Amino acid sequence: MNEKLLQLLIDSFWKILLAGIRVTIPLAVLSFIFALLIAILVAVIQYANIKVLRPFIRFYIWIIRGTPLLVQLYVVFYGLPSIGIVLPAFPSAVFCLAVNEGAYMAESMRAALEAVPKGQLEAGYCVGMSYWQIMRRIILPQAFRTAFPSLSNSFISMIKSTSMASTITVTEMLRQTQIINGRVYQSFALYMEVGLVYLIFCTVLTWLQSYGEKKLSAYGGAR
Repeated sequence: MNEKLLQLLIDSFWKILLAGIRVTIPLAVLSFIFALLIAILVAVIQYANIKVLRPFIRFYIWIIRGTPLLVQLYVVFYGLPSIGIVLPAFPSAVFCLAVNEGAYMAESMRAALEAVPKGQLEAGYCVGMSYWQIMRRIILPQAFRTAFPSLSNSFISMIKSTSMASTITVTEMLRQTQIINGRVYQSFALYMEVGLVYLIFCTVLTWLQSYGEKKLSAYGGAR
């Protein structure tokens, strides 16, 4: 590796990392929060067996899990303007990532809810609690602990999925790399570098996930 290329990689590393801190992480965090809210809503509707809403839930999961995220991004960012609905790039990415990941996370939450013994629901009724009080105070906290590994994996996956937002002009890490490469034409070195940055992010998150699981296990054991 010559000195010029080495200096290029050092300079570009900080630009890519800054794009990750300023755009990739906020994009992933916001998308995950909305995806989690969607997942909870969908899972609770399925768990409560609200029959009038179940067809809509099945349709949502069928559409989202049956189409690529890239197509969903294109429909929202490039397709909706043709019918008069214009969304900026960043909100479009948040919307698509949240709706997409929410369909997958909903299944994890549903399974976690069903893993909580039914007797706890009945016990809640016996002490005079309403259904939603039981869900909020008893069922959901336990379900979150069960679903934590799966939800953590979803967040790590979402960090990588944010790279798709580069296709709708969101200047996250991959888009920043493309901009730099457009000036210097060092594709192999630069794309290897951005891959390394993604790997660093995901490795740190994996360590945090492992730490969180240990803490939750200790908490569960203490109880």
